[in-house]
Amino acid sequence: MEVRTSLTLTEISHRIHTREVSASHAMEDVLEHIARIDGAVHAFVTVLRDQALQEAEAADHLLQAGQDMGPLHGVPVSIKDIFMTRGVRTTVGSKILADWVPEEDATVVQRLRQAGAVVIGKTNLHEFAFGVTTENPHHGDTHNPWDLQHVPGGSSGGSAAAVASGMGYASLGTDTGGSVRIPAALCGITGLKPTYGRVSRHGVVPLAWSLDHVGPLTRTVEDAAHVLQVIAGHDPKDATSSRRPVPDYMAGLNDPIDTLTIGVPAEPFWEPIDPEVAQAVRDAIEALRERGVRVRDVTFPHAEDLGGIQTPIIFAEAAAYHLRWMRERPEDYSPALLTGLRQGAAIPAVDYVNAQRARTVLRAEVRALFRQVDLLALPTTPIVAPRLGQAQETVKVGTGEIQVTRALTRNMSPFNTLGLPALTVPCGFDSQGLPIGFQLVGRPFEAETV
Repeated sequence: MEVRTSLTLTEISHRIHTREVSASHAMEDVLEHIARIDGAVHAFVTVLRDQALQEAEAADHLLQAGQDMGPLHGVPVSIKDIFMTRGVRTTVGSKILADWVPEEDATVVQRLRQAGAVVIGKTNLHEFAFGVTTENPHHGDTHNPWDLQHVPGGSSGGSAAAVASGMGYASLGTDTGGSVRIPAALCGITGLKPTYGRVSRHGVVPLAWSLDHVGPLTRTVEDAAHVLQVIAGHDPKDATSSRRPVPDYMAGLNDPIDTLTIGVPAEPFWEPIDPEVAQAVRDAIEALRERGVRVRDVTFPHAEDLGGIQTPIIFAEAAAYHLRWMRERPEDYSPALLTGLRQGAAIPAVDYVNAQRARTVLRAEVRALFRQVDLLALPTTPIVAPRLGQAQETVKVGTGEIQVTRALTRNMSPFNTLGLPALTVPCGFDSQGLPIGFQLVGRPFEAETV
């Protein structure tokens, strides 16, 4: 018998639409799979078993009545527990919001439902999304499905672990400094961070307002395109959302790629790096070259200053959001998060303003770089998934050393700072059997090219 939970979103959608399988049976398969394995993986904070089954049955009735809501109709998906869900608790991986039950859906959740997707449940995350491992002191650690002794990445680690292990066909995550792409890479799936403003953030608990992005985690690029098609577009409830028309993301998926030029930036994106990661990514770049893509080495402007630009922004904006709780309920934060938020509150205003000014200059110089190339290609992360408990350690990587959290975010955060669309896809495994990710970055609002 076919294991349907191993199918892609596109494949299960085809089977639902051709009545080869009902949405109800697809949901039952996923829920049974969650019951079997999530005790070990711990991808979910909340599973909506009864509600999901009822909604799947309703999706079947609509199809039988000739009402087709599109490719996501009847497809089981999960939602990072940072998105508001009407009548369902939204914990944000925290003790502070452990019992919060919103009265409305986030815009993207509403759009998924309108497209016929069926929400399985809410996935685990790093506390308030401020971290990259999904080791959570309040709701338990999420484990990497490829090796349970390793982290899945974060902060959208529950979403990545769920999709990678067959507990649903797609998930929504958020990405402030890599939080969609890091877990997608470490769990061997596809993760897309769209352009800043492409997807509404209304109803999403913020980490840092000017850096937060919403994006899909899926098994394939085609699946990611289907989800982005549904969630993209202007939202009057989000003043930062763009009014640009949403293109057809499916239209060009099979177009020739031999007209493209890809730039490969050097340091700091390649050093230090695990030699197995470097080789796998270079092999992926060579595979593109063999298919006619032009590849050239490029220099990324002010590469040495990238960390210094984002750090004061993310810490100060996070502290601004949390200020009231920091004063009234400090004991309800984990010590590590409270320390980080207090550091953010202590950042001088002049440092924050100067970081934003530097950000503006960098955007202009990167626009000039993208007049030479269509895309940038680089490793998603320079290391594979670290072991649980290693986040603060400094580890030997290739010929150098790097702190684990810094390693996981180094190739991520520049593209949050710039708001550029960035995609990670799996490109192999290391000798331990852990996945390796390959990242492509494009011009603003050109996710279709990526």
